[in-house]
Order: sequence, then C-alpha cells, then structure tokens
Amino acid sequence: MDRIRIVGGRPLEGIIDISGAKNAALILMTAGLLTDERLVLTNVPELADVATMGQLLAQHGIAVDPIAPRTLSLGGVITNTEAPYDIVRKMRASILVLGPLLTRTREARVSLPGGCAIGTRPVDLHLKGLEAMGAEIRLEGGYIDATAPHGLHGATITFPFVSVGATENLMLAASLAEGETVLINAAREPEISDLAACLVAMGAQISGVGTDRLTITGVKALHGAEHGIIPDRIEAGTYACAAAITGGSVLLRGARPDDLGAVLATLGQAGVDISTTPDGLKVSRRNGLHGTDAMTEPFPGFATDMQAQFMTLMAVAEGASMITESIFENRFMHVPELNRMGARINVHGSSAIVRGVAALSGAPVMATDLRASFSLVLAGLAARGETIVNRVYHLDRGYEAVERKLAACGATIERLAA
Repeated sequence: MDRIRIVGGRPLEGIIDISGAKNAALILMTAGLLTDERLVLTNVPELADVATMGQLLAQHGIAVDPIAPRTLSLGGVITNTEAPYDIVRKMRASILVLGPLLTRTREARVSLPGGCAIGTRPVDLHLKGLEAMGAEIRLEGGYIDATAPHGLHGATITFPFVSVGATENLMLAASLAEGETVLINAAREPEISDLAACLVAMGAQISGVGTDRLTITGVKALHGAEHGIIPDRIEAGTYACAAAITGGSVLLRGARPDDLGAVLATLGQAGVDISTTPDGLKVSRRNGLHGTDAMTEPFPGFATDMQAQFMTLMAVAEGASMITESIFENRFMHVPELNRMGARINVHGSSAIVRGVAALSGAPVMATDLRASFSLVLAGLAARGETIVNRVYHLDRGYEAVERKLAACGATIERLAA
C-alpha cells in the first residue's frame, strides 16, 4: 500500500491548477444512463473514484471511452440493471445509479453503498422519494430491489433535511418521469446546478436551479450533449489551506469564489488573504493565523468536506477555535492522528476544541477517510521534520496528482511505493 513522505517547513509558492470537481463528475457520469446517445464530459478529473464509476457504468452496458485528455464519451444500451456489491462497496456515489436505472428500465437492483467511514449516511431519503414517485422497494440481502411496473410519475417531495445525494438521485429519476416533480428543501450545492445544466443540455426541463425548490417536468427521452465539469471547490479550499499553513503564496488557477460559500469568509477571518484574479484565486497568509470558529452546514454554509483541512490550519493558529460538525456524526477520526503530531484538539460530541500550538512535529500517521487524508498532508507540510502518511488510497479517490501539484510549488513530498 503506497505511502506519502513529506518534509515540512517550506512555504508553497507558485500556481496550482484546480481539477474538475470529483463530486460533480460522478453524478454527471450517471446521467449517461438516461440516454442511448453519447454524453461527452470534459474537464474530467483523473481519480480512483472516477475509474470506479466507469467500471460500474460499464457493467450496466454503458461504454465509457476516453476520447481526449480529461474527456470521456459515455453511451450505450442498458444491458444489466444490477449494481453489484464488489463495486458499490468502494464508493458511496454508486447509489446514484438507482434513479437513472429505475426511470429508464423500470427496475434496478443496487447494493447498499460503501465509501468513507464518516457516518451512517442513510439512503432513506432516496428511497422514500422514489416511492413517492411510484417505485416499489424492498431491502433484502444488502441490496435495494426497486421496480416501477407502471413507470415513475411526478410528485411533490419535501426533504426533512438537506441531502445532496437524494436531491441528485431524484433529479435524475424525475427527468424521465411522467408529469411534474417538485423537490422542496433541495440541496443548493454548485454540483447540483452543474447537474441541472447538463440535464437541460440533454433536453430536460428544470426550473429553480440554485434555489431550494427545484421543479422537474419529465420528458419522453433525453438526447446526447457535451458538458464541461465545474472546477473542484473542495480541492480549491484545500490548497488554500495549504498555502496558508505554510506561509506561502499560491494562485489557484480556475478556482471560482462563488462556489466556495462560507469557506472563503472563514479563512479570511482566520488571517488568510484571498483575492480574486482573472485566472482564479490568489491565496497567501497575512501576519499570522488566529483561532476562528466554524460550523459545517449545507451550501452556502461551511462545507463538511473542508472541516478536517480547516481544523489542521487552526491547529497552528494563535488562540483557540471551536469546530462543530453538523452533517456527519463520525468525522473527527483525523483528530488522534493530528494529536500524534503535537496538535492540542479535544472532541466533545459534535464539536472539537482546537488550541493552537507553535509548531507540529513530523510523525507516521494513518489516513482514515478522503478529506482526513489531506488534513494529514497539510499537517506534514507545516510540521518540523518528516511525516509519513499511510493508507493514501483514500487520497487518490478525490485528489488528482497531489505530489506533483505540491512539489511544483516547492514542497518536499514524494510517494513511496508499497
């Protein structure tokens, strides 16, 4: 199993190109199930999760062909409606084939999903929404068995809490359902708007994009289209933390400030200088970092996918901060590893109290999930001495070319092959 070795203490200076958004790419790939024509996606990141989704779609009968750098062409006739455990267990986003399969073929058998161990993240909202649209669903043997003997129909669905995945799954299903579907308290993340833009380009009828009330009027069929994936806002926020924690100055080329929501404001309060340029975002640290509180919330609030990275930044800030996780109940597993490096973090229920220290010390650490893995890389970049990050397969799921991007900005970092 590969490891990453980092020798800390070098400010990052230079340009980091922000890749296409992982969370947008995965859901957009499943849109290929909605038509027999070709869907061409550009700005596709080269990630393990993208490869896994390609494998899943291929076993459904959808050809996933690279036709140019960072460009995939998807298309074909659905020949299999089962999403097997061996693939789905690797990635939670696999559940997003459920809606498209059901609305296209009137049946689907999808394994309950896996992914990062950051909480239960139940799929109840997905299933209840599909049932409201006419699906018949049974849970048996670790699988979701869904049928729609008479096809799916429109419904008004009110989410009791915001769910990005459920919003996406029901958008996909509703695009070919009969009649009008209204999603109330829908997620507003930029990836939702990106999905809507792609579906509209394929012939879908969607209104309310960017709000918490989406209306989808089903059409008989969707057609092929070409769509460019938005830049990855979580990658941009992560590298902003990297520039700040090392005291460097980095241009995040392609980053879009409007997609980062409360993250930019929170970083600014902590002493990070962020300015918009024609090419993206320029990030540097002002005089010093100081403790700043953060609470994760649905967009445009502070993204849960930025919590671990921001906590690492606060670990070397002056003073104390409180970081509260309101989305997932088990997303502090990076805390013991950061404390091994000299951080002073205490967890109390859904909140962590971070008392800044003058410096972290390099140590062998273990990644526990995707975002936590990069929080340890950040700690290594700032620490005195050598840090070895183990289990970096988590990192490869969601961050493209980490060592190359950081080394190009002056970091001492290398991958150690298993």
